[in-house]
Amino acid sequence: MHFEIEEIKRKRKKLGITQKKLAELVGVSQPLIARIESGDIDPKLSLVKKIFEVLDSLEGKKVNAKSVMNPNVMYVSPNQSLRKVIEVMLEKGISQMPVFELGRVLGTITESSILEIVLEKGPEGAEEMKVKDCMESPLPTVQPDEKLEYICKMLIHNPAVLVVEKGEVRGIITKHDIMKAIRGKDYEKDILARNG
Repeated sequence: MHFEIEEIKRKRKKLGITQKKLAELVGVSQPLIARIESGDIDPKLSLVKKIFEVLDSLEGKKVNAKSVMNPNVMYVSPNQSLRKVIEVMLEKGISQMPVFELGRVLGTITESSILEIVLEKGPEGAEEMKVKDCMESPLPTVQPDEKLEYICKMLIHNPAVLVVEKGEVRGIITKHDIMKAIRGKDYEKDILARNG
């Protein structure tokens, strides 16, 4: 395999990580990374290979659904009361939940759909309604390896995206999950912990 040493700096900068962070992930010193990037030394092939493995790993993990999804999907059944759904949403700090029955996604219940029912039926009437009477269409789905850019485009028009693999829901991605993923300093640790 052929490695272009000049690519190290470009890839690192594209990922938005410092020389120090790359050095930590590779297990070498920051000055060594600086010397490699500047062309001051001719590093061993094994070290160059390890650097590219780390960069490629971060690059691949940084931009896919699996790396940003929350694997703990909170869901409701179509026969649950809105009262219970509201309690769960408030307790867990979530704004939407997929509606499942027998392992199948039937729809979505959101804060917006609940507010519409409150306007129509009043607070007391809304609490007594069932999820099936006011659920919206199911959330869109993506594969675990779907690119982050595509997911962001979907989230502009949807409250969340479900991550599905072989017909089974593996996780959920909300706008909040995207914000957490790009927050900065602990990003690489989160990625490695989720995909480790």
